[in-house]
Amino acid sequence: MIDYPTIDPVAISLGPLQVHWYGLMYVIGFVAAWWLGRRRAARIGLTHDDVGDLLFYAALGVVLGGRLGYALFYGMGQWLADPLWIFRVWDGGMSFHGGLAGVLLAALWFARKKRLAFFTLTDFVAPLVPIGLGAGRIGNFINRELPGRVTELPWGMPFPGMGPEPRHPSALYEALLEGAVLFAVLWWVSARPRRRGLVSGLFLLLYGVFRFAVEFVRLPDAHIGFIAFGWVTMGMLLTLPMIAFGLLLILWSRRQPIP
Repeated sequence: MIDYPTIDPVAISLGPLQVHWYGLMYVIGFVAAWWLGRRRAARIGLTHDDVGDLLFYAALGVVLGGRLGYALFYGMGQWLADPLWIFRVWDGGMSFHGGLAGVLLAALWFARKKRLAFFTLTDFVAPLVPIGLGAGRIGNFINRELPGRVTELPWGMPFPGMGPEPRHPSALYEALLEGAVLFAVLWWVSARPRRRGLVSGLFLLLYGVFRFAVEFVRLPDAHIGFIAFGWVTMGMLLTLPMIAFGLLLILWSRRQPIP
């Protein structure tokens, strides 16, 4: 058994100003996306300035969509009890699925503005996302969020406030799969021109499969629990459409020309 590391969620404190690790992880994700996006911007006719604009709108989509999605899917009771809670993003509580919806809306608007095919833009954006996803999960780990189920594996660790039993470090599993592995696959696949929609479809499919698998070792939210059959979680339910649409998009891409 490994001890759960004690890390102060506040990375920097300057008087009343506090910078949280969770917020810094979002900064890391956006800086990485900006740097990587500039390297490939010319492929789809974007300038370096265009990449900055795109990431600005995507950041709004992530924060607004992620927080609203979490409130609707996981925290409606808390939101109703404390309406100002939704603005305290630094306390954690972001929904990937809500953030994804926000980013897709931003991408749709940006694609129309630049007269780009929507899936051409999402194929460009998809490989830029996983580093931020992985960093965000590390932020969850530091915030002591996303507890895992009890395990006998040697890397199990007692989750703070949940007794001495060793548990899966599910946030770290997600950081590895949704972050490092997903980035490696998508960056490699997109290294040369591919049929339109393929990279976007792979992103949806692989993220969906990884998230669905980790849900088996991650505790469901205590105020929601299992929503069906004693094992189906809200995360699984929200992820199934991603898997299905990812498969359909990969099949659809086979009809598209290689640019």
